[in-house]
Parts: sequence; structure tokens; C-alpha cells
Amino acid sequence: MPEGETIPASYSWRRDPLFWAYSILMFLPIIVVFVFHNYYALDFFVYAGWILLVFSVVIIFLAGGEFQKRGGAPKGENIVHTTVLVDSGVYAVVRHPQYLGFILFVLALVLMSQHWLSVISWLMGSTLFYRDVLREEQMTIEKFGDDYKHYMQKVPRMNLLLGAIRLLHRKREDKVDDEN
Repeated sequence: MPEGETIPASYSWRRDPLFWAYSILMFLPIIVVFVFHNYYALDFFVYAGWILLVFSVVIIFLAGGEFQKRGGAPKGENIVHTTVLVDSGVYAVVRHPQYLGFILFVLALVLMSQHWLSVISWLMGSTLFYRDVLREEQMTIEKFGDDYKHYMQKVPRMNLLLGAIRLLHRKREDKVDDEN
């Protein structure tokens, strides 16, 4: 994002063209995988797609469960109304596991279809989806302030590998502190 550009912090998905654009673009590969399944007959990509699909669903469900369990949303309210910053479980590895999981889910479908239309749709949709992640971060900073800024310094936005390395490093530091 260019320096100085800001993402509007509050929005309504009903009137948000960004939401509708990435929703359509991310939904298109779901249709394409049924029409053009294994288009180039590269079975390896289909198998890799299935593995990635299962992995992405696990990430999505782990994130949803952790958010429901620890988010402190009032009884009867949606998890969007969380009152507690969740930084445990999969949220200790990446800040936006549900977004990441959905991007990986659609990438899995792209691998299964192997069609150029799904590749382009996924690339464009993921780019717009990522922009929505930036907007959500602005809203979360407004809601949780310095606590979220500190969390942002510890946990990467969506880089699983970096997040896992940082988590292991934090656990190693905690273990050393406990021994002293």
C-alpha cells in the first residue's frame, strides 16, 4: 500500500464494492473446478490441491474455534462482537488465519482445475481480499489500541512459516526465562 494511503476502518458489506468484487472473484474458481477439473491432466496438482484443501479447512475451523472460545463475545452475539484480543492457538502463528485459510482453500481449487480463468480470478480476488485484511486491521487497532499494535509486532499477518518460527522462538525465550 502506498505511503500515506489509508483504508477506511468501518464499512457495510451490503454497500461495499470491494466485498462484492473479491467475493465474486474468489467464488469463480469454485465453479471453474467443476467445469474444468484437471484441465491439463496434471494429477500431481490435483493431489496437492486436495492436501491444501484439507489444510485450509483445518486452519479455518481452528481459527473459528479459538475465536469463539477466547474472544469474549457476549452470549447470543456473533463472534464479530468480540471483546478480547485473541492471540492464542492459530492466532499465535498468524493474525488472520481465517482469511489465510480461505485464500489457501481457493488456491487448492485452482490447483485442481488448472485453468487460466481460475488462476486469474484467484490472483485478483486474493489481492482484493488482502486489501480487506488491511481494512480489518485498522478497525482492530481502533478497537484494541496498543495491545493489538504489540500483537502485530509479534505475529505476522498471514505468513505461516515466519509465524511458526517466531512462535518457536517466543516459546524458547519463555522456557529460558522460566529456568532463570
